[in-house]
Amino acid sequence: MIVRNLNDVINSSADVAWGNGRSRRLLLAHDGMGFSLTDTLVCAGSESLLEYRNHLEACYCIEGEGEVEDMNGNRYAIKRGAMYALDKHEAHYLRAFTDLRLVCVFVPPLLGPERHDVGGRGSSSY
Repeated sequence: MIVRNLNDVINSSADVAWGNGRSRRLLLAHDGMGFSLTDTLVCAGSESLLEYRNHLEACYCIEGEGEVEDMNGNRYAIKRGAMYALDKHEAHYLRAFTDLRLVCVFVPPLLGPERHDVGGRGSSSY
């Protein structure tokens, strides 16, 4: 059994500044679960062009408001209770109107140190 508290992850090596927020990585590949679990903060006013070429991701919003936009221009409101899943490795914009807090699952699991380059050209991927 694995038991972790978010307070134990904050300010540890598993608390990663990912580009426009923080990813508190509660489960990682070395835990052997076959997926990773993060408590992710997205900074208000940020826009991130993201793409996961190596992972499938599902996000569940527990706080805040924002939107996700696919590359066809379809926009979807993200607020508490909303879930979105990137089942085809889609590039997408993630915008935070207020601070957003998402619970995210990645398959295959994150190793731990992955970060986005949100200042580069094109989508940031890991």
